[in-house]
Amino acid sequence: MEVKRLFDIPYYQNEKFPQEDAFADKVVGDWVKVSTQQYIDYANNVSRALIKLGVQPGDKIAMISNNRSEWNICDIGIQQVGAISVPVYPTIDSASYAYIFNDASVKLCIVSDQELADKVASIRPEVSTLTEVYSFVDCKGTINWKELSEGPNAELDAELEKRKAAIKGDDLVTLIYTSGTTGNPKGVMLSHNNLLSNVKACEPRLPVGSDAKSLSFLPVCHVFERMLLYLYQYTGVSIYFAESIDTIGDNLKEVKPNVFTAVPRLLEKVFDKIVAKGDALTGIKRKLFFWALSLGEEYDVRGKSGWYNFKLKIARKLIFSKWQEALGGNVEAIACGSAALQPRLARVFFAAGIPVMEGYGLTETSPVCSVNMELNNKIKFGTTGTVIDGVTVKIAESDGEILVKGPNVMLGYYNQPEKTAEVIDKDGWFHTGDIGILEDGEYVKITDRKKEMFKTSGGKYIAPQVMENKFKESRFIEQIMVIGENQKMPAALVVPDIEFVKEWGKRKNIDFGSTYEGMASNEALKDRIAKEIEQYNENFGKWEQIKVFELAASAWTVEGGELTPTMKPKRKVIMAKYDHLVQKIYAKK
Repeated sequence: MEVKRLFDIPYYQNEKFPQEDAFADKVVGDWVKVSTQQYIDYANNVSRALIKLGVQPGDKIAMISNNRSEWNICDIGIQQVGAISVPVYPTIDSASYAYIFNDASVKLCIVSDQELADKVASIRPEVSTLTEVYSFVDCKGTINWKELSEGPNAELDAELEKRKAAIKGDDLVTLIYTSGTTGNPKGVMLSHNNLLSNVKACEPRLPVGSDAKSLSFLPVCHVFERMLLYLYQYTGVSIYFAESIDTIGDNLKEVKPNVFTAVPRLLEKVFDKIVAKGDALTGIKRKLFFWALSLGEEYDVRGKSGWYNFKLKIARKLIFSKWQEALGGNVEAIACGSAALQPRLARVFFAAGIPVMEGYGLTETSPVCSVNMELNNKIKFGTTGTVIDGVTVKIAESDGEILVKGPNVMLGYYNQPEKTAEVIDKDGWFHTGDIGILEDGEYVKITDRKKEMFKTSGGKYIAPQVMENKFKESRFIEQIMVIGENQKMPAALVVPDIEFVKEWGKRKNIDFGSTYEGMASNEALKDRIAKEIEQYNENFGKWEQIKVFELAASAWTVEGGELTPTMKPKRKVIMAKYDHLVQKIYAKK
């Protein structure tokens, strides 16, 4: 069968490679599986129930949930009746909930737990369109989602088939509200074709087959994970949902996935833990560990000498095999996106036999524009790979902005035609807001965000993202923000890596407690981080180098409001919160 709409995917899977474990969730210690046929049956039950409730094509239904089978079942059930799903980040504040619900005129809402049910209950008086709230588990003030289930019924089935037949590929299927770093979120309108074109174009770049397993833990409300879930279904890859972010390590060992998605921050934390364990070794074991690590940092996908390959074979057997075991032992690819990945990290993971495929895209591009791939060895570290089929990328001559055209580009921003016109020009090019280049004429490399580049008072341009990504290679630095717009020179706000710094403090007999506050005021730590800054400064021109920095007394988090749900720093928020440190920095000069 031909897949023309997203809800065709389960039927396509059932025809081509039916799975006993299309989905699997950990419930009370056991993995509970949902077959492809059950997936279809449950989704149809939801569709019938929504029709019976009076849900009309175009009605908006919000879903606020962790990753689980039920989310995907409801997603297809909603699509089949022509309603529009509105996935919402669980972590955003109540005011953002109220804004999104009102902007989208949300009619129904489905949540996954009591905390989210309470959050929605707090805004219900402000949202006149919201008629009912359902939940995947028993929650006060909600109806259990099992009530959204109607078995076969001639009248309902006829209406369902009629609605499905009326839905076209160009029709709106979902509204995804972007977690902007400033202002209210914008509702990105994506059609079936937008997401399906991305699924089909990414299929050749997924190096696993229909007998593979995936582990899902990145938020499904984000388009990156959501598109990958459709891609897994389209290619017959079984999807296992991690219990929580805290159980990923255990779930990896249990599921032994062939593929999963990650953001750079997660891989950085994995790498830091591995290096910390290596650092704790003694004697020959410690020397072997760091010998393997240095070997990994020299890795080149296009091959090196026979002598290098011989040494790498030994390193993989003695050291890197343990890294693979920690990820379940079967990983063939990790799809990585959302932020820039340190090239050094990509090299080391590749050397360890754990391919990390970095890609690039935005919610507005459904999301993938480019991605590295094993096919024909189209991989280049420090880039986001080659452009996917059917999509065109060009670099604006005026300012280096990355422009995208293709079937993956959104329909527009909901209720905001003027904002849509600002980013999609009359020729159909989507202006990403990212600055970049095409290395070797084909590999997309992001150099910064257009709005985040700034000039010093001396007229020199500073690209903070490039610098921050380099400085974060230091084991002492957890987070860093380069500042200095209209100032004499760039400077930085730094959050120390609390776990590594605690270990370092023990070795040096330095007691600053175990808090960021204690670290921020410790001169010995500041002196040591200054050496790290000095070392990494060598990668940049004199006008870019960080001469002054201050340590922040707290980590930047989504909950604290300093990061978006996709872990991007809200620079204005951080600048305002640490204005006293900014003033201190520039009072020195």
